[in-house]
Amino acid sequence: MRMLAFIFPGQGSQRVGMGRDLAETYPECRATFQEADDVLGESLSTLCFDGPEDRLTLTENAQPAILTASVAMYRGLTARGLAPACVAGHSLGEYSAHVAAGTMAFADALGIVRRRGRYMQEAVPVGEGAMAAVLGLDADEVGRACADSGQGEVVSPANLNAPDQVVIAGAREAVGRAGEASKRLGAKRVVPLTVSAPFHCALMQPAADRLAPELRALEVADPTVPVVANVDAQPKLEAAEAIEALIGQIASPVLWEQVVKRLASDGADTYLEVGPGSVLTGLMRKIDRSLRAVAADSLPTLDHAKESIG
Repeated sequence: MRMLAFIFPGQGSQRVGMGRDLAETYPECRATFQEADDVLGESLSTLCFDGPEDRLTLTENAQPAILTASVAMYRGLTARGLAPACVAGHSLGEYSAHVAAGTMAFADALGIVRRRGRYMQEAVPVGEGAMAAVLGLDADEVGRACADSGQGEVVSPANLNAPDQVVIAGAREAVGRAGEASKRLGAKRVVPLTVSAPFHCALMQPAADRLAPELRALEVADPTVPVVANVDAQPKLEAAEAIEALIGQIASPVLWEQVVKRLASDGADTYLEVGPGSVLTGLMRKIDRSLRAVAADSLPTLDHAKESIG
């Protein structure tokens, strides 16, 4: 019997128009966007459906927007009989996973991720940090390149996404040096990323310190299904440890390859990417091609997912 895992995307997956067809078709999806508008006191739904793109991509807008689109899709799937045995999310997506698992209320998560985005943006002045994707070099070698390139500045692996894809983050010049060092060690390509801040590195510690008391003050419950955390690739089964993992992930690398391998070792053989885009589905093929992965981010793909998995 198949074991289904839901995986939720992170920042960068946003796009203008996301969720519109779902909200126009399914009451539970429409209600999700309406709830977000009510909680935030502004029309997040209009921003998701109509843009403008430059406002949607701002970190403090993108994070609640992706959360809302993902939760709307999740509710659409569960209303049609699809339920996960376990969940995980990439960076911001871990909050969507915890909403799905019942650890925290959607309304609470909305406020938290908006402030998370703001705190992360404010932790490093614009232009002083950078991120880059290192392709075709394993994580140990990328770590070595970073260690040899710091020169007193922060640079480290930030997203360990797949065997041949590691994102690095830190001070702008240090990231540049680490990228060149990675090429010398055999990387096929180093691609600078268009981001507003250097996420998931030590420069984000001020953001973690600001968000920690707010997360610890939330009314939470033990997850109804295991949530495999970014920070250590371990399943969280209790609310308190789930919150500490969310605090820890802000300034720590996302161990996505290990997360997927842990889900697989626990028996998950079918993966449904719940939210905008199909980035995680693509990474699944790089991590383990034997695992079945389907993306569901719109009305046609939701119907396809239900037919192919359900």
